[in-house]
Amino acid sequence: MIPTEIIMWLGFALAAYSVVGNDVIQTLGTFLTSNEKRVKWYVLWAYAGGLMTLILIIGYCGWGNYLGLGGDDIAFDRLDKIDIPDQLSWHYILPPLVLMLLTRIGIPVSTTFMILTFFSFKSLGGMVQKSVMGYLIAFVVGGLIYIFITKTTEKKFLVHPMDGSSSNGIWTNLKFWTVAQWLSTGFLWSQWLTQDLANIYVYLGKDDMGVNSFVASLLILVGLLGYIFYRRGGRIQDIVRSKTNTADIRSATFIDFIYGLVLLVFKQDVLGLWDAKLPMSTTWVFIGLLAGREIAVAYKLDMKLELKELKGIGLDLFKVFLGLVISVLLVYVMKMMIELG
Repeated sequence: MIPTEIIMWLGFALAAYSVVGNDVIQTLGTFLTSNEKRVKWYVLWAYAGGLMTLILIIGYCGWGNYLGLGGDDIAFDRLDKIDIPDQLSWHYILPPLVLMLLTRIGIPVSTTFMILTFFSFKSLGGMVQKSVMGYLIAFVVGGLIYIFITKTTEKKFLVHPMDGSSSNGIWTNLKFWTVAQWLSTGFLWSQWLTQDLANIYVYLGKDDMGVNSFVASLLILVGLLGYIFYRRGGRIQDIVRSKTNTADIRSATFIDFIYGLVLLVFKQDVLGLWDAKLPMSTTWVFIGLLAGREIAVAYKLDMKLELKELKGIGLDLFKVFLGLVISVLLVYVMKMMIELG
């Protein structure tokens, strides 16, 4: 029989690898894409890793509510609705292991559905509902915002490439946009971490974590983040690179800020539409925002929608839907096999 502590740490490490390799790069994707040709990967890693360390310390010390991040534990209350057993059997290693394999081939499977559903299948309906609403709201918000701002932002960005000069005011001022984008990325990164840390720390539990365990978990996460930055994001990053003008630091600034705002909204109880403490798939929010933006930008720039744009959006939606179906089916099959065995 495998000791529970070994299962906890093995599950944590596998889940951390999957989350960092899949979900994290969808959050930091525009930051990486727009800076990878100008800034060394380890500088980007130091910035993201430093912020991650700060957020984790805030969560561990229970300062989240005081600092406006919500929650008073390492998972920022996102595990309150998840049933975590006192003893973990070897079966709990299966979800992150399968997820890691799927991540390697580039399928954007949600860590929320794969891992948390295995712990608490009864929460699946609420998590799916909240995630689908996340896609729809992000799609609508992204579409509406870019309908109004495309001609004054994206069109100017395409006409005036970033050359570091100040001849066109702030539109081509590299220093201004570098500061703006790094600030918007920091805002987004903090919002994402408070949503998705639950997918990893479910293995260690949110309470009674010693200082040594916390430091060890922090080193694992920051180390894996560095590995992903070194690899320039991996296959999932291709989704970001395929969208219009996402390599432009100015466009990335707007994407990150809007994405962060949508995640901030879902941390609140809004008209009883969802439970603020219930985990959700941030992957769906990310894909929805890019889809709404892509349609609005394509329409405003060309005054028409090409079939290739619609196909690309449909393919992205199909991938996340396929990821949901695969996640739920695999969890169901694994549970059935465990019961039969």
